[in-house]
Amino acid sequence: MMLNEEIQELLGQIDPPVFRLIDGAAAYAALLGEPKAMPAAYVITELEVSGDNERMTGPVLQRTEVDIAVVIVTRNVADNSGGAAAADIESLKAKVRGKVIGFVPTSSQDGEPVTHIEGKLLRMKSGVVWHRELFGASYYQEEQA
Repeated sequence: MMLNEEIQELLGQIDPPVFRLIDGAAAYAALLGEPKAMPAAYVITELEVSGDNERMTGPVLQRTEVDIAVVIVTRNVADNSGGAAAADIESLKAKVRGKVIGFVPTSSQDGEPVTHIEGKLLRMKSGVVWHRELFGASYYQEEQA
């Protein structure tokens, strides 16, 4: 299972459920406006950076660090300023962080847990808030001989 899928699965395990829609990068890229169901969470690989080969001889072995974004989108039209939706985002952020931080992906052969990098407000308009939570994980890539 890929890291993005593992995180999507984790978000689906939040109890009680908080997201009506959990999807990946393709669905996020296909959005022409707001998601059809909210609150929504999209899990996207933002960046992968590999280090040098760790072996002097033999097959290549590289540590790869990956930044995974969880884009949260929610609507609360209790006020037009977006203040109500902003309050909802705080609760959703806490639930996402609580589930993802410390998770050890199956792809992490070295057993390193996922860490939080940053949270960022992307957009707030007409009662809809878009927020990105960025997490870091790592894994090793090995030459397949």
